[in-house]
Formats: sequence, C-alpha cells, structure tokens
Amino acid sequence: MNPKQLRKLKKQLHPKTTASAPELNPNAGADNDYITQMNHFRDEFTDFSDAVFLINQVLEADRLLSRGLLPQPLPPLLLPDNFQDTMYQRLLAKYPLGDPRGDQIWNQLSGDLPQLDRALRNFREYLETTYGMWAYISAPFANDLSAYLNGRPTLEIMAGNGYISKGLRDHNAKQPIYTTDSKDWTAENETGKHPVTTVEQLDALAAIEKYSDQVAAVIMSWSPDGQTVDWDVLQALRKLPSQPELIVIGEKDGATDSTIFWQQATLTEIPALNKHFSHFDLLNDQVYIAK
Repeated sequence: MNPKQLRKLKKQLHPKTTASAPELNPNAGADNDYITQMNHFRDEFTDFSDAVFLINQVLEADRLLSRGLLPQPLPPLLLPDNFQDTMYQRLLAKYPLGDPRGDQIWNQLSGDLPQLDRALRNFREYLETTYGMWAYISAPFANDLSAYLNGRPTLEIMAGNGYISKGLRDHNAKQPIYTTDSKDWTAENETGKHPVTTVEQLDALAAIEKYSDQVAAVIMSWSPDGQTVDWDVLQALRKLPSQPELIVIGEKDGATDSTIFWQQATLTEIPALNKHFSHFDLLNDQVYIAK
C-alpha cells in the first residue's frame, strides 16, 4: 500500500465537476447490470459502513420501485471526502506496509472505488432509463403533497408513468386526480411505458382545456429543458377565471423547463412541500407555486 497510490486515487475520485448530471458508466451495461454491479460493490466494500449505507439506499429504492411502490428519501449519494484515507488506514492497521495480502486488497478496492463513486452519482440516470422517473418522488413527499392539497381536485400534466398521482391516490383515494401525459416520449425512453396508475393520453394544453373547470390545482413536474410548453401552460392558466394553483417541480435555470418560464413566472417556495423532497446528486430541483 503506497501513499503515492492514495494521492493518485484521490485525483480520480474528485475531478472538477459541473452542474450537469453525469453520464452513466459506459461499462455498466444494461439496466439490470447496474443493480448487479451495486450488489457486487456492497460485497466488496462490506467492511466500510459509509459505502454500504449508500449502496443499500440505492438497492432499497430500486426494490420498492420494481414493485410499483414509491421509495423513501435518499441522502446525498456521495462518499465522504476522507473515504479513501479511511480505507487506506484500516487496511494499514490490518496489514503492514509491504504485506502482499494488503497490497492485493488495496489494489482491488482502490481500482474499483472510482467506479463505485461514479455509479452512486449516476443513480438518477438509472431511474430515468429504467423506470422513467425524472423527479425523484418519495413516499414521504407524496404524503406532504397530499396534505397540502387537502383533497382538492387536482390535474397532473406531463405525468410520465404517474408516480405523483399514484402517491396522491395512495394517501387519499377519494381525492379527484386527473392524470395526463402526451406519451410522446415512449419511443425514446421509459417515460410512459410502465404506468403505475391510470394515465390519460392528453398533451398539457389539451388536458388544461378539458379539466381546468374541474380542478383547483395543476401539477407540472420536470417539464423538458428548453421546450416552451411550460410557458404555454402558465399563460393558459393565467387566462382562466378559476385560476387553479400551479405546482411546479423543477430546477430553476437548470436541468428542467424553459428559460422564458423561469424568467416570467412568479415563484414561491413552499417549505412544507420541500421538507421531504430528496436531493441526492448535483441537481437542485425544488417545489414551487408558480403564477
């Protein structure tokens, strides 16, 4: 176990980052291989509780989603800054310098550590490509949203596979929920292919035209980056005499929605809705009321 190797590993683990989401590990293979890889990492790093805790969070979220259930909130999926040092010191305490057994274990762990770090940071992309889940919708967040809506009739537009509506229906089966999506993305990814609740095929503006006089709130989550449908939605709602409340989930001036929407919308953050809204990677999406 050479200290120079430790310094080299640190450079691998902490490159300069940008605000954009990282890409999946090209060596990870198909979606199922991601979970296989995470199970392998859990066995390999079993003596390091910080790593095992994060891996278990990923695996449990996947287990629940694979059964059509909403997951729990996630912590930041980032290994501690001193994780390499901890790993190095623990091995050094067990094997003296120059011991080939320690060198072999160190070489294996240090070689796989950057891959583990990358896989944790890429969990969102796994969720997108496997479940069509873009905003991370946890069961506690759905509970908060249900309490906030307090039974008011609600329209979800651009619902994808319907995770938000499912959470609301689970908490209040009597609440009128209209779940809609254009399903334009089914040819490109998993969005809309595996609905977890009933989703009516309607684009956002058609859904507003059909249901606006029946609802008190409209939910719009992760409107596509650069497309101005969100701005069209906001303008359409502003013209309605009923003025249903627009609840928006997105990253302001970031990975979601259009520039004109963020510039023109009057936004209010609702602490009760962001309390359990999970931030586990570089993205900082929030829940807003937009007018």
